[in-house]
Amino acid sequence: MNTEKVWLVTGASRGLGLVLVKKLLKEGYRVIATSRNNGSLIQEIGDRSEVFLPLEVQLTDDENVKEAIAKSVAHFEQIDVVVNNAGFGQIGTLEELTDEEARSNFEVNVFGCLNVIRNVMPQLREQGSGHIFNISSVGGFFAGFPGWGIYCATKFAVAGFTESLAEEVKEFGIKATVVYPGYFRTDFLSQGSIKVARNTIDAYAAARQSEQMHLNSINGNQSNDPEKAAEVLISVTKEENPPVHLFLGNDAYDMVYNKINIITNEAERWKSYTLSTAF
Repeated sequence: MNTEKVWLVTGASRGLGLVLVKKLLKEGYRVIATSRNNGSLIQEIGDRSEVFLPLEVQLTDDENVKEAIAKSVAHFEQIDVVVNNAGFGQIGTLEELTDEEARSNFEVNVFGCLNVIRNVMPQLREQGSGHIFNISSVGGFFAGFPGWGIYCATKFAVAGFTESLAEEVKEFGIKATVVYPGYFRTDFLSQGSIKVARNTIDAYAAARQSEQMHLNSINGNQSNDPEKAAEVLISVTKEENPPVHLFLGNDAYDMVYNKINIITNEAERWKSYTLSTAF
C-alpha cells in the first residue's frame, strides 16, 4: 500500500536515519534518502525506484542541497516530512578544539540543517503542508558533559532555530519539531560518526574520563532502541497537534527534569540579583 506521504531523510546511510528509512519503506511510504556516499545507501537499501530515491548530497554545499531538493520534487512531485538527521559528534574541551574543528561541527550539524530547511521551504509553502523534524540531542537541552561543549552547542542551536521555525511556518500549515534523543544503540559513538580533539591537554582529566566512558562503556550498551524511535517519529506525523519539543528515552526524560531543577534552584537562589536591575 502506498501511504502517499513522501519523506526526506538526511544522514540515512547509518544509525537512526537508516533504521527510519527501512521502516518507512516497509510501511509503504515513499522515501528520499541522502548520504555523503550514494553507494552505501544503495548497498543497504537498493537502487532508485518508484518509492525510493537515494541521493549523494554534501549538506554543507547550499547549491548541492538545492539541486537535491529539485531532483526530489521532480521524482515524487511532493515532500511531506523532512528529517534533518545528518550530523556527527565532536569530543574535546573548548580549549583543546581548534577553530577548524569547532567550525566543522557547526557546518554539518547546524548549517547543513539550515541549508535543507531553506531549500525545502518553498515546496512546503506551495503545498500548504509539511512536517520538519530537526534531530538535536539531549545534549541540546542539558550540556553538563565535560568535553562535549561544541557538540552540545550545535545541538542547542538546532533546538533554538526549530522553536523559531515552528512559529514562522505555522501560518502555512507546516509543523516543526525538535527531537532530543537520549542514548540510542546506534553507531553514533563509533569511528566515523564521532571525532576527538586532535590536540589534547593532559590537565583535562574530567574530559578524558567522559570521553573514555562514552567510547568504551556507553558505546554498544545504550539503553534505547532506534527501531522504537523510528516508530515514534512516524506516529507523531499522524498527530493533529504534534509537539515542538520531543524527548526520546528514559534517560532524556530524567535529564529534562534534572535541568529544570538546576535552573529553578539557581533562579531562586540568585533572585535578588535578578530583580535588582529594574529601574
